Amino acid sequence: MQNDAAGKLAIDGGKKTRTEPWPARRLFSEEEKAAAAALFDEAIESGGVFAYGGAEEEAYCREFAEFMGGGYADAVNSGTSAVYVALRALDLEPFTEVIVPPVTDMGGVMPVPLLNCIPICADTAPGSYNCGPEQIEARITDRTSAILVAHIAGQPVDMDPILEMANARSIPVVEDCAQAHGATYKGRLVGTMGDTAAFSTMSGKHHATGGQGGVVFARDEALYWRARQASDRGKPFGIEGGAFNVLCGHNLNLNDLSAAIGRVQLRKLPENVAKCRRAALAIADRCETLQAVTVDRGLPETEGAFWFVVFRLDLDKLRGDVDTFVAAAQAEGLPFNARYTRPFTDHDWFKNRAVFGTSGYPWTCPLYKGDPDQVYPLPNMEAAHASLFMLKVHENVTGKEADDAFAALRKVERAYLK
Repeated sequence: MQNDAAGKLAIDGGKKTRTEPWPARRLFSEEEKAAAAALFDEAIESGGVFAYGGAEEEAYCREFAEFMGGGYADAVNSGTSAVYVALRALDLEPFTEVIVPPVTDMGGVMPVPLLNCIPICADTAPGSYNCGPEQIEARITDRTSAILVAHIAGQPVDMDPILEMANARSIPVVEDCAQAHGATYKGRLVGTMGDTAAFSTMSGKHHATGGQGGVVFARDEALYWRARQASDRGKPFGIEGGAFNVLCGHNLNLNDLSAAIGRVQLRKLPENVAKCRRAALAIADRCETLQAVTVDRGLPETEGAFWFVVFRLDLDKLRGDVDTFVAAAQAEGLPFNARYTRPFTDHDWFKNRAVFGTSGYPWTCPLYKGDPDQVYPLPNMEAAHASLFMLKVHENVTGKEADDAFAALRKVERAYLK
């Protein structure tokens, strides 16, 4: 399909809008390398080893808490572990319900059944990958023991009404900030509003502690100590009197080498987030003149961290569907994607209840008082899945990439407009 000779789509044999590769991220530099080498040099010179819980990890946790404006941070070995520990610190009763988002990495939901709680899927807000307050409230029952929200794509969830309804019912809120380092909601950093928060610091995120890592954050000291206990086999952190291990838990510690890398990365985080935001908003500004494509800038009074840019298609104005449109945009030489992820309820582990052997637990346990076979419709999420697409941005995406993204989208839109 084409609208004129000059605008022949690349997918139909025309000239690509962009012929050079998308820029490499180059997250790590000689600074991270030097920090790691210094730790090795110290170990070699002393004849000792570095492990976990040492000076580097303590400094990283302290500096992370300072970045958050005060509070307490516990570094762990992955974002999934961070969600697990953040929930475990709340001492949730087993076979209660935790409201969770449908759109997230599986590691953001799996900790719930692993704690013998039931994940209850809330719908997204209309036209969004994020859950909305109304959609969460619709899932609250007398069995609800916690609410887990995820700030997808670096765009903050509408937190105030969620916190208001949760506080009125004494339900704790956990923020999954894996994709939203440095994003703000009404002047507040994401991760500072719920009872606890979980961050991923794997290599794809806004700042990294190496290949994998995570952080649990809390403003309440008692919750922090409980998180420390939960992440390190129940060791009696924060308890006086020389008690032995006080709860049964995993060893989910980070390590000093990862923390040394993380400290360098943390110093770069504000600038990195600013660059991602600048790149995303440059694309959004250029796309203002498009008729069927809009960019999700986030809610009012928010500043997104833009782990990726979300585009919305007005399918009433176009021939074809989102897959057709995005395939044509990809052919123009840019890394657009038509799908982020399906809801976790579509995944085999959830449908087959593959958590604890063949028992079906926690859903099938007699102690669970809800309907284990209850189906939770997700009409907003399905509509979003049919009309949203995305483009990954990072610190090295510049105005040139914004120009090319806009040019490709304009070219494809012109070809498919009704």
